[in-house]
Amino acid sequence: MVVKEFKNLLSFLTVLPIKMDNNLLSDCARYMFVFPLIGAFIGLIAGAFGWVFSVFLPSVVVGGLVTAVLLWLTGLHHTDGLLDFGDGVMVHGTPERKIEVMHDQLTGAGGLSLGILTILITALAIGQINSSIILPAVIVIEVSAKFSMVVMARSGKAVHQGMNTSFLSFMHGSHGTARLLIGLLISLAIALPLLCWAGAVVILAGILTSLVMTFIAHRNFNGVTGDVFGATNDLARLVSLIALLAVVSWI
Repeated sequence: MVVKEFKNLLSFLTVLPIKMDNNLLSDCARYMFVFPLIGAFIGLIAGAFGWVFSVFLPSVVVGGLVTAVLLWLTGLHHTDGLLDFGDGVMVHGTPERKIEVMHDQLTGAGGLSLGILTILITALAIGQINSSIILPAVIVIEVSAKFSMVVMARSGKAVHQGMNTSFLSFMHGSHGTARLLIGLLISLAIALPLLCWAGAVVILAGILTSLVMTFIAHRNFNGVTGDVFGATNDLARLVSLIALLAVVSWI
């Protein structure tokens, strides 16, 4: 991977003012296994803000501000998918009907409830992280969230042709397993030095969330969509946070 591909990944996953390349989508799909590295970069920025905020602000405010920075850096793209996913899962009917509701521009009670709860609990959970580890914690949590999408691309199937199809295609290709393992190695190479074995638990939490989300998506929609990928990112972040808090409280 060279500079162009890395810039395309940053442009795709963040709102940073980086010029997009003509091969943006294909580059991002081909190098999807590098998503955890971009997650580490996002977590570094948000975690640094959290470390500074924790010096002079109450923990509950720090949690809200760090969550806001994370959502801003990712342009709320994943959160938009979370809202659509909530609507699609809650509505009764065939998979086609559920997908139709997901694509509706209006947000219903299911999506709104899931979105509010996810963001609120995420903010409260970040606020419970000790200020001494908030920087490495936010980095690893965001790595886990991004790796969860890599796992989904490997374990899921596409509902229809769309933007997410190329990601699934590359992760299911002849080198799909190798790409998945590289993504895992990148994730652990970041998580273990920063949080020791607790980092491995955080990554595992993201993996399990992704597998559960894949199962739910296949059962409700007969496969995964771009909205499901986005929802998985935000929910894996939340579950990873809860797992970290559980480990920290246990030790």
